[in-house]
Amino acid sequence: MYQIKKLIVCLDLSEMDVTLVKFASFIAKINHTKKIYFTNVIRNLQMPKDILQEFPNLVENMVDERKGQMKAVVEEHFDKKLDTELTYVVKEGQLSKKILKLAHEKSADMILVGRKTTLAGSGVVSQRLARRASCSLTIIPETIVNPKVNKLLVPIDFSDYSKDALEEAIMIAERNGGNVDIICQNVFSVPSGYHLTGKSYEEFADVMKKNAEVNYKKFIRKIDTKGINITPVYTVDSNDDPVEDIILKAEELEVDSIIIGAKGRTAATALFIGSMAERLIQLNEKYPMVVTRPKGKNAGILDYILEI
Repeated sequence: MYQIKKLIVCLDLSEMDVTLVKFASFIAKINHTKKIYFTNVIRNLQMPKDILQEFPNLVENMVDERKGQMKAVVEEHFDKKLDTELTYVVKEGQLSKKILKLAHEKSADMILVGRKTTLAGSGVVSQRLARRASCSLTIIPETIVNPKVNKLLVPIDFSDYSKDALEEAIMIAERNGGNVDIICQNVFSVPSGYHLTGKSYEEFADVMKKNAEVNYKKFIRKIDTKGINITPVYTVDSNDDPVEDIILKAEELEVDSIIIGAKGRTAATALFIGSMAERLIQLNEKYPMVVTRPKGKNAGILDYILEI
């Protein structure tokens, strides 16, 4: 996988900004990131003409104030030893659209956002970003304080998207000293007509698991694991909700992050990040989540124009 050379960090001037800056520093250290755009979006900067005539520098002062507030948090919590160029950007308009446009203009490799459930502040509509961004997306829940990557969970279905996600996990592990456990989880289901084969549910579940094990061996042979410890686990989906199985496995293993591949690689598939990834974004409130997408492999120019 590619390195994160350009990173966009979405701040909203709430207490969660501290966590996002710490994660940005962590990502920059692992990836030798060259440039970070700390970004804040103001919904509306429009002022009545008579107000602007009386106070001509009002909007400029508001923007400068926002940049100053972001800079204060960054200076306190970003690793000063890192050789990373830091830029502060204030935009006006709809948050997701402005972030998507900035990522496109700057050719960003990753967008870093927060997921809020109780904290004050605007947060970011991460699902919209995951669908449309031309790069990977990292989502940090409000409950996380400090970044850790000792144990990573990668849901896999043996597709190219799974390969992207696992290679991202391997790169993270390698650049973090290699002392990281990666768990590849395949969630499989037993077909409804299993009883017509004369086998019991448990027997056919064993058949499906053995098939998954064969597919995993073929899958992992195509990947350079860099000597990282990778453990496959197989979970039978008994309630037709594989995402619940993934979250339960994350809880059981006490993982530090979930990494999953997005499906949108072309203009035709840009809206479909995959039902599993989309539902994980909706339901996961506990674990940092990386939605991987190779840079530039998303919507074509028509999709971009429609979005912006």
